[in-house]
Amino acid sequence: MFIVTGGAGFIGSCLVKRLNQEGIEDILIVDHLGLTEKWRNLTNKLFADYLEKDTFLSLIEKNGLDKKVEAVFHLGACSSTTEQDASYLLKNNYQFSKVLAKWSLAKKIPFIYASSAATYGDGSQGYADNEAEIQKLRPLNMYGYSKQLFDLWILRNKLMDKIVGIKFFNVYGPNEYHKGDMRSLVVKAFEQIQKEKKIRLFKSYKPEYKDGEQKRDFLYVKDAIEIVMEFFKKPKIRGIYNLGSGVAKTWNDLANALFKALGQKPNIEYIEMPEILRDKYQYFTQADLKKLRAAGVQHKFMDLDGAVADYVTFLKDGKYF
Repeated sequence: MFIVTGGAGFIGSCLVKRLNQEGIEDILIVDHLGLTEKWRNLTNKLFADYLEKDTFLSLIEKNGLDKKVEAVFHLGACSSTTEQDASYLLKNNYQFSKVLAKWSLAKKIPFIYASSAATYGDGSQGYADNEAEIQKLRPLNMYGYSKQLFDLWILRNKLMDKIVGIKFFNVYGPNEYHKGDMRSLVVKAFEQIQKEKKIRLFKSYKPEYKDGEQKRDFLYVKDAIEIVMEFFKKPKIRGIYNLGSGVAKTWNDLANALFKALGQKPNIEYIEMPEILRDKYQYFTQADLKKLRAAGVQHKFMDLDGAVADYVTFLKDGKYF
């Protein structure tokens, strides 16, 4: 059996689909569906069982899961960068992760978990994923800090050679539809174009960046899950790794790629950024992939235009991956 926490979520459900493509159906999905629409991400997936996260946590704490587990993909977390409830984030993203990691390691089950590029904060410490730099990082929001705490726990307990941690950069693609304000610009802008024939981008508040020229390392979810699968298939690869495309693109680049995929002339309006975001906003992210490449992962990432065009085929028909 394979365990995928966050298996009904964005990256998790795409991973379940990818496992299905490998002929793997003996999957336990762990998540919290609540009142969200993310249950729709599961409708075209094959899996053995589903458990709510609290039920699953209670089960492993009592050592009550008697199945042989091949791997744990721990992708479940509250990923909202604007979440204000620090206690909730610590319980959900940090404490839960510790319990699951201890359980997996005690049973010698491969443990692959999602960290985040949000741990890098404003980027002043760079984006190198080496162990010596982890303690220097200063996240800009509580979400990033909750992820940072677990990375530090792994480091303090000298578990780097026993786990795989993945610092995901800006992932976008099908199955993110339920995420509300946390959806990527691609899906939000697609809806804007459908209604108003234009895209709104935040203005810049730093003179060195023109409006819309803030940069991100955009990663298509299909590329992301290929790397996750490669980590699983290559058990000698252990440690915490960046996962982005390795190329920083501007929001204008992303908007123009979407207009191109839709066969429309670019029409961009620059709007004020909410004040709650201004002092927590990353103006530049770019994954340093030297460590990933040195580990033997040579995956060729889709270029931005090609990835956005592929995503548009899902958005036009409301399809799920």
